Amino acid sequence: MQLDEEGYLVDPAQWNEQVAEELARRERIALADEHWAVIRFMREYYERRQIAPDARHVIKHLATYKGARSAGRNDLFALFPYGYVKQACKIAGMRKPRAWSTG
Repeated sequence: MQLDEEGYLVDPAQWNEQVAEELARRERIALADEHWAVIRFMREYYERRQIAPDARHVIKHLATYKGARSAGRNDLFALFPYGYVKQACKIAGMRKPRAWSTG
């Protein structure tokens, strides 16, 4: 697994669930079912479009996954407290999106 200087995969095609586990460990996140729901959605979106999904798409997916229990954006940041780009994109094997500097 080759990472850039900030810890993102250089080649998203190298991603697999073991890579996700290692990247999550480095971020001090223990992956639970809700994390995997987000990560798998992000990977499917990437496979279809060759780009990381915007956070709003992930928030919508997470709200659907959780149903009435969801608070939207807050749920995403509860799972990835240091931000969507910093943690979710990294663990899902995305390159750091150029246009985004924060989560």
